[in-house]
Amino acid sequence: MVDVFLIHFRSRPARCYRDWRIKNKPYPKSHFCRGVPDPKIRIYDVGMKKKGVDEFPFCVHLVSWEKENASSEALEAARIACNKYMAKFAGKDAFHLRVPLESLRVLVLEWPLVRSFFSVRCKDNNSHHAQEALRRAKFKFPGRQKIIVSRKWGFTKFSRTDYLKYKSENKIVPDGVDAKVNVKLHHI
Repeated sequence: MVDVFLIHFRSRPARCYRDWRIKNKPYPKSHFCRGVPDPKIRIYDVGMKKKGVDEFPFCVHLVSWEKENASSEALEAARIACNKYMAKFAGKDAFHLRVPLESLRVLVLEWPLVRSFFSVRCKDNNSHHAQEALRRAKFKFPGRQKIIVSRKWGFTKFSRTDYLKYKSENKIVPDGVDAKVNVKLHHI
C-alpha cells in the first residue's frame, strides 16, 4: 500500500528516487537530481533563419576530425551554448545557426571523418563572435573538432568571388538561404 502511494505522487522521474531493494544507486536522494535533460535535439535552425542569402556572407563550421559517439544531449548542449553566446555578443538578429541533419546520422552510424556539427552564417563584422561561439560549443563533445572558416558565400556552394561576379552579371537567383544560377533555356 505504501509503494502504491509513493509511485502515484512522485514529482520527479523514477531514477531520482532511491529504491530500498538496490544498494549504491548513483543518486541516493531525490534532491540531488532536480531535473532530467531533454533527450533529443529539438531545434535545427536558430537565429534569423529567414534572412536572405545576401544578408550573411560569412560562414564558419564546427567539424569533427574523428569517429566519435556524441549523444543528442551533447549536441543540444552545444547548440544552446553557441546560441547564447551569439545572441549575447552579436545580437539575436545578427546570425543564423544551423545543425545539419547529417550530423545526427554521423552520431548514430559513425560515418567517415570530417562531418559538420554546426554551421553559422553572419556578417563579416561578427566573424570573431561566431568563431568564439563554436569554440565554446566544441567543449561539449568528446574527441577532436576543428573550426573551419568557409571560403563560400554563406550557406551557398559558390565561392565569395564567384558569388559577387554572378550577382553583378545578374546570373544568380536568391533562393532563401541558398542561391541558384539563373540558366536561361533556349528554345529551338
